Amino acid sequence: MALRSLFVTQVYEASLAGDRDFAAFNAELEDTCRMLAAEDMAGRAWCKEHRYGGYTSYASLDDLPTRASIFDDLKRKLDRHAAAFAKDLELDLGRRRLKLDSLWVNILKPGAAHSGHIHPHSVLSGTVYVAIPPGASALKLEDPRLPLMMAAPPRTADAAESARSFVYLQPEPGTVLMWESWLRHEVPANAAKQERISVSFNYAWR
Repeated sequence: MALRSLFVTQVYEASLAGDRDFAAFNAELEDTCRMLAAEDMAGRAWCKEHRYGGYTSYASLDDLPTRASIFDDLKRKLDRHAAAFAKDLELDLGRRRLKLDSLWVNILKPGAAHSGHIHPHSVLSGTVYVAIPPGASALKLEDPRLPLMMAAPPRTADAAESARSFVYLQPEPGTVLMWESWLRHEVPANAAKQERISVSFNYAWR
């Protein structure tokens, strides 16, 4: 008798914390994220209109790598990780390549959440974590087969991570998490007493 693991969902996990001068880099990144939250009136208006509990530049700013050098530095770091993940996924990119398509800031206030979603029109998506205070939300990932399971019973309480319907990944400052963009994910309510800060991104095939 044998079991085969087929159609496996891969999640890429790395850290920038070991990079040279990470503390200074991360501090500047956090300061710049907070500066945007204070100055981006269009973004703040969008968050208020859509009841986003905090601030995101997702709908207001599409030029972060040219707007601030720290985001350009971040892009260069992420490009290397995206290339490594694409290689591990054995993607045949042909004459095209993966290109950073969007990059945006997320600042979740205490008690705020980000409901389940996917990232259409992208190949790889992910988040790099900047400020993760005690109690800050993990990233919740959903088994992509869940809508097709119909009459399937639930998994046992002590099921292996690879067999669970939901997996929670707890990041730290500098953590990079990346997945294929069709993977549904969410951020549960932020139970920390401080803001949870991250920068999310998409890579497209161009």
